[in-house]
Amino acid sequence: MKGTLSACPLRLQDMWWGTLGTVRPFSNFHPERDVQEIQAALERKDAVTLVRILTNRSNAQRQVIAQSFEEQTKQDLSAALKKALSGDLEDLLLQLMMLPDQLEAHRLKDAMAGLGTDEETLLEILCTRSGRRLQEVSAVYKRLYKKDLEKELKAETSGDFAKLVVALLNKGVSTGGVQRDVQALAASLSGKKAEAGPWINILTSRDSGHLKKVLMELELETGQMVDQTVEKRFSGDFRLGLRVLVQCIQNPEVYLAQRLVTMKTSLVHGIMVSHSEEDLLAIRAAFLRLSGSSLFSALQNHFKGQHLQALQAVCRSED
Repeated sequence: MKGTLSACPLRLQDMWWGTLGTVRPFSNFHPERDVQEIQAALERKDAVTLVRILTNRSNAQRQVIAQSFEEQTKQDLSAALKKALSGDLEDLLLQLMMLPDQLEAHRLKDAMAGLGTDEETLLEILCTRSGRRLQEVSAVYKRLYKKDLEKELKAETSGDFAKLVVALLNKGVSTGGVQRDVQALAASLSGKKAEAGPWINILTSRDSGHLKKVLMELELETGQMVDQTVEKRFSGDFRLGLRVLVQCIQNPEVYLAQRLVTMKTSLVHGIMVSHSEEDLLAIRAAFLRLSGSSLFSALQNHFKGQHLQALQAVCRSED
């Protein structure tokens, strides 16, 4: 997929320092030199050089390389990488070349492709991204795939789960009193059948600090953990959706680390690349607490060759 620096918002170029990302701008950056090395590596199918350069540049720098490569060779760099590489390594490097919003759109598209829907990947992206960011992803989705993301999500889901997914896509921040929200959620649980409406409305329309307080107070009110309440009172995809949303409100890094523990290739690629310049250090720390092993070492036990080298370069170091 094509991406150019002009399409890259300024915040993406300035976001690394002071963040918990593992991939940072390469200080001695000379795009023309990188392009020459990449050209030679593509001709030789030299994956070592491609991995070394592309995993050691920030996304904004990779966009400059892609632009410079196209100007010099009249070729699209991602298309050239596709020809030279294959399998998991190709997939990983192509994801590194996408702009952040393109990558999220690509992952959402993949989650809805084929016969079954990967509900948890939909939820992962919708629950861990801000409303503003999701609107940007929606716009990119429409441009890339000529389809409306909200309509696509509605077509892939049903019932209360569909309402939750659409509310997450369009989430905003409105004010509400903590006690009022707690009482509304508690009241929704009082009948024989729990009401989904208040959970959707409140959990998709408040900021995370407010929601953390609401969930803590609700636990005091009901005498049980929120995830236990969700497990007992709801069912099916809606229960899954609420469970993921509650986890992401309480501790998104732990939720993402749990996803990585599976070591499923598509999840490892998606989470590591999309969080590499934001909070992968925090996810690494959560992974270590959860599994007793560092992410760097766990990768070594599941992957090999240049694919492993690329993943470890994105991970950056042992914990």
